[in-house]
Amino acid sequence: MEFTYICPTKYPGSMKRIILITGGARSGKSTYAEKLALSLSPNPVYIATARIWDEEFRQRVIRHQERRGPEWTNIEEEKELSRHRLNNRVILIDCVTLWCTNFFFDLKSDTDRALAAIRDEFNLFTSQDATFIFVTNEIGMGGTSENEIQRKFTDMQGWMNQYIASHADEVILMVCGIPVRAK
Repeated sequence: MEFTYICPTKYPGSMKRIILITGGARSGKSTYAEKLALSLSPNPVYIATARIWDEEFRQRVIRHQERRGPEWTNIEEEKELSRHRLNNRVILIDCVTLWCTNFFFDLKSDTDRALAAIRDEFNLFTSQDATFIFVTNEIGMGGTSENEIQRKFTDMQGWMNQYIASHADEVILMVCGIPVRAK
């Protein structure tokens, strides 16, 4: 099956576009996002926002890296995406959930400060003339946690997803490996 993607831009004469890909764990978000990026550019940029916190996660990151070929420009950036000037590039950011985690824990679980910092960074980063593909998780679909910190993070991350979606040209919900256009 061949992958084709067409999205009209709302910025004529510009490549500026924001695409949000969301869904549950193992819904096919990253694979779809990588195919999309490669359909839009022969040399996309991959920004990995993860912090490596244990060996199992390190192995997961290695599997993701091995899946990508030499056509990718790989950048590891935990928080300050805007320090990378990537005008006229197709950029895949994987993922918003881990990006939010870094702010949330660095700011001692203060949801208001973390959300403000992430929004500011998002606005700075997406001010570039580029195509941005953000991958995120719908962690709030799984019910309410008994853990206060987890509830606070779920709320903050959900609000950030809404913020990105409100600025996005397109929102794709992945369900069992199937992309469903939400916006």
